[in-house]
Order: sequence, then structure tokens, then C-alpha cells
Amino acid sequence: MPTPPLRLGELVATLALAQDNAFGQPLESQLRSCLLATWMCEAGSFPKDVRETAYWVALLRYIGCTGHAHEVATVFGDEIAIRAQTLVHDAANPAEVMRDVITYATSWRPPEEREQIVQMIQQTAREWAVHNFASGCEVADMLVQRLDFGPAVRESLRFTFERWNGNGYPAHASGEAIPVPMRVVHLSHDMEAIARIFSPDRALAACRERRDRTYDPALADLFLARGAAWLERLDTVEPWDAVLDLEPTPHCTLADAALDDALAVAADFIDLKSPYMSGHSRRCAQLAGDAARVLGFEEAEVATLHRAALVHDFGTTAVPNSIWDKPGSLTRAEFDRVELHPMLTEQMLRRSPALASLNAVACAHHEKSDGSGYHKRVRVDAVDPGACVLAAVEIYVGMTTDRADRQALPAEAAAVELRRLASEGVTDPRASRAVLVAAGHGEPRARAVARARLPGGLSRREMDVLRLAARGHTTQQIADRLSISSKTADHHIQHIYTKIGVSTRAAAALWATQHAVVT
Repeated sequence: MPTPPLRLGELVATLALAQDNAFGQPLESQLRSCLLATWMCEAGSFPKDVRETAYWVALLRYIGCTGHAHEVATVFGDEIAIRAQTLVHDAANPAEVMRDVITYATSWRPPEEREQIVQMIQQTAREWAVHNFASGCEVADMLVQRLDFGPAVRESLRFTFERWNGNGYPAHASGEAIPVPMRVVHLSHDMEAIARIFSPDRALAACRERRDRTYDPALADLFLARGAAWLERLDTVEPWDAVLDLEPTPHCTLADAALDDALAVAADFIDLKSPYMSGHSRRCAQLAGDAARVLGFEEAEVATLHRAALVHDFGTTAVPNSIWDKPGSLTRAEFDRVELHPMLTEQMLRRSPALASLNAVACAHHEKSDGSGYHKRVRVDAVDPGACVLAAVEIYVGMTTDRADRQALPAEAAAVELRRLASEGVTDPRASRAVLVAAGHGEPRARAVARARLPGGLSRREMDVLRLAARGHTTQQIADRLSISSKTADHHIQHIYTKIGVSTRAAAALWATQHAVVT
């Protein structure tokens, strides 16, 4: 069955749901804040272009969050937990921010390490924050540009972490230097979170207290006058329906190649979550489509499977990087959290008619033919033929990719293991064979006609460095892996950044994924 056309608003609203997961919030929290932002703009009689920009910015504000999840988790352990706290603290109050930072950075460390961690944070907090927030903004800009958003949305997102009094990051912009749409979103996001987690009265009190420090005083006054009614109104609407009813017109509809491109943006947003996931969804989509052709699927069925593979891991944003990037075995409780991610994928995709058409395949990617998979424990061959293919693809790609707790298996060893699983009825035999054929096992590979031109004008050594950097390796680790000095590795990294036009590891990883440097 062909995939129905997808409205841009539906895709962006789904991305907002994934951002909710990344911040440990209930689904549709960011949609609720979008409604507040829109109502504020209407009450303030702002021009149409400001209202429309605020709408998109409210839904896209944290789209760069996966780009620095690994770095945040390295310092804080569970990055989702500290992000949840940032939604209610006063980000323009350095003392409150530092208190939260120290609390979360030390709570999961052994007592003997805590004093050293506190000292390190006090010495490097500002430099770390500037780099971290700059990374989030740079990744956000790259992603929204690919969704064809104009300069107004992109400009506003540059100020995601700035604050009215200049105590934000990374540029310490203040006052009217921050675009109006982002000033509106700063207030609407905080008010939604505080009212939902605590109470509307607590939100109004915070608005009053932070006026002319964290928030534009004119906007704070507007919210103090009307906010109680707006917060009450929030509880009477269905956020998904209400947000899509407010989508700026004419609606942008995505179909065919435009739909594939847009879902590739979603895939890259998902896979930036962990260096070990870089390019995972794209690789699954390519291999699944190739395997489907081996099986003789109609082209419409191939396209549907390819698209389902691009979005199958949406739910991974709800699992902290302290689990995804853990170098050892997972505990039972940790694996329980991992098992939730296909269910969350299902919950997010089912709201949109176009994305719901991909759901049967997408949410079944960890099911098995013998019913031993997750999250539903159903026989995948009873779901959809495409689901059988994606389940086998997920296993093969997973085995041939480096993970935090193990190195990738050689392709031939992975092929042997997938054949074993098929022979024991764990995976579908026909689907498994098609995946292996598509991956080049059992049939001769075509010889390369010409030497591929390297993207971005990079040298082969720079490509090696970029692959390792995209996988989260430090400069010293890159140097050790390539048997070069740390100074030489850093020199290569800076040259790479200059050539491809980025300034952070996360943005370089995103570029590497787009240009198939990381597969």
C-alpha cells in the first residue's frame, strides 16, 4: 500500500513528541507549549509572520537535543533526568543552574570522586556549556534547513538557550537581540512545564519572579494577565488536533522523494542520539529496500518498507545514553527500558495517518518469528512480510556495527549467525536469505567501476578521522587508533571542520551520516 502524503506539521509534531521523550516529559507536552505560544501571539496581536515563526519554533526548539546527548550523559549519567530538571529551573539564575549541575553530576558518582568532579565543573562549566549549547544549535540549524524552513525559524533557533538578562548560552545574547518568537517560546515552554509538574499558581508565581530577568517583561505581563485562563484551556483540548488545526497555511504536503528526504531528516535526528547509532536507520532502510527487491516486492511496498526503517527507532530518544553507551552488560532493569522503545515508536507514529501506515512494520523491528522478541512478543511473520525483513535487517546491521559493549562482527561471521537464527526459526528464513543476498553474501559482489570520489574534498586520512570522531572517539583515542600523535589528530579534526563547514562533533557526525561517511 502506498504511503499517504504527510503534512509537514504532522512530521514536526511527531519530532516534538520525540523531544518530549528526550526530556523525560509526557508525550504532547511540547505540543501544549506550542498552543500557549500561539495564544500569546494572538493576544499580543503580533504580525502573521511572527505568529507562524513562533508556531514552528515551539515545536522545533529542542530538535538539536540528540546531537549532544552523548556529551551530556558523559558528565551527568542519565541526561534525560537532568534535562527534565532544566525545564523548571530558572536558566537565567547562575546559582540555581550551578546547583542543579553539581547535584546531577555527582549523584551517580562514588563518594571518593565527587569532590574532584565538583572542582572540575567549577573550572570548566562555562567552556563546557558554551560548547554543549552551540552544538545543539548547530545541529538544529542543519536539520531544519533540510526541512526547508526559512531564515526566520533558523535565526530564532540560534537563541534556544539564551535568556533575557544575558545569562544564557552560547553567545550571552540579551533583551531584544533575542528574536520575538524565541522570547515567546522561552516563556511558553517554562510555563507549561511548571504548571503541569507543580500547579498553574506556581507557574504564574515563577513568571512574576522571573519577569525582566529570564523573560521579556512585556510578554511576562501578558501572561500574568491571561495565563491562568490559557492554562485552564489547555486541559480542555486534544493537543495533537489543536496544534495541527493551527498549522500555518497553505499546508506543505510531503510525498514521493520529498517524503523520503523528510523522513531521512527524522532518521538522522534519531541516530544522533548515540555515536554508536550513527547512520543506523539509513543503513537499515537501504538494506531492507534491497532485500525487499530480492523478494520481488512491488516498488510501492519497497518504498513503504524503506520509510518504515527510517523511522523505526523514534522511541530510542526515551532511553538515556547511560544505557545506550554503557560499555558493559545491561541489568534487567536497564533492558526493561530498552524494550520500551518500539512501543514508544508505535505511540508516536500512530497519531499521523501517513506515519501510522508505516507503524505495523516500524514498531515490530525487534519481534521474532518464534515470538521471543519485543515489545509485543508476537510472531513477526504474522505481522507483515516487510516486518520480517526489517527484523532480520535489524539483527544483521546490529551485529556488524560497533556497540558500546562490543566490537562489530566481521560480515561473514554475522552472516553465519543470521543463518543459524533462521534455521532455528528465530528469524524468517526467506527474509533472512534475502537480507544476506542484499548484503553481498552468497552471490558475487559487483566490481567497482571507478574509484569513488571522496565527499567534501576530504582526504582518505581525514575520512578515517571523521569516522572515528562521528563515533564519539576523543582526539587522543583517534590518535591511538590511527597511530598518530594527538596534535596531528587535532590538526586533522580542525581541517575537517573547516572543509565541511561545522564547528562541533555532533554537526560533523550529522554531516558524515548525510554523506555516507558513516554507514
